Amino acid sequence: MQETVISLLVGAALIGAALGSAALYNRVPERHRRAEAEEIVRLIANIFVVLASLALGLMTNSARTAFDSVDKAVHAYATQLILLDRAMRHYGPETAEARRHLREYVAQAARRMAQSDPVLGSRPAEALLNDVGEGLRTLSPGDPEHVALKARAEQRFETIYEMRWALVEQSEGTIPMALIVLMAAWFIVVFASYGYRAPNNPVMTASFVVSAVLIAGTVYLTLDMDVPFDGTIQVSPMPLERALAEMTKA
Repeated sequence: MQETVISLLVGAALIGAALGSAALYNRVPERHRRAEAEEIVRLIANIFVVLASLALGLMTNSARTAFDSVDKAVHAYATQLILLDRAMRHYGPETAEARRHLREYVAQAARRMAQSDPVLGSRPAEALLNDVGEGLRTLSPGDPEHVALKARAEQRFETIYEMRWALVEQSEGTIPMALIVLMAAWFIVVFASYGYRAPNNPVMTASFVVSAVLIAGTVYLTLDMDVPFDGTIQVSPMPLERALAEMTKA
């Protein structure tokens, strides 16, 4: 929701800056419309074109890096869940209840990730994982083989618990609001300077509107990608769904 509001504000500001500057051009005194003044405006606009482009490029690269990092972490998380389930399965029927809680957790996580409502950081999800851990702690192995299997399962569980909280911490955006505001201000200066020298006709108006919409769309997709578990571009729940399918095999 926040990325939608920000992108709409950016698009509206750019259109307003360009068209407002074009409308005011004929109302300013003649001395402000000489060739020398327009050349200075053009040079200043070129400076901010570079700055705005760099800022948008940095935002996009940061969002893509964060998204890829979370996506890889989800794949690794699903792998650890499968390995934990296999360790408990090898232990024996004593882990049936713990395995059931684990399957419930993975099913909820996959379902709610598909609905842009991740279960990873919720209290019910934490309770399900705690039930898995409690089930492992209550095991009483009677031979060295089962002692080793229990130790392996507990190690997997601790890894999963740590990875879960790492994913929770990475679920929020990483792009600072100050950078977004600064980039939008630079683009506003650019559009205003271009509109200052542009002829007032439908082609010019359409060009500014289309350009502003495209830039606003880029801002939206960048901010949307920066929040990996929500929005149009989000991390796929397929790794967790495959993990659940693996756990439910006979």
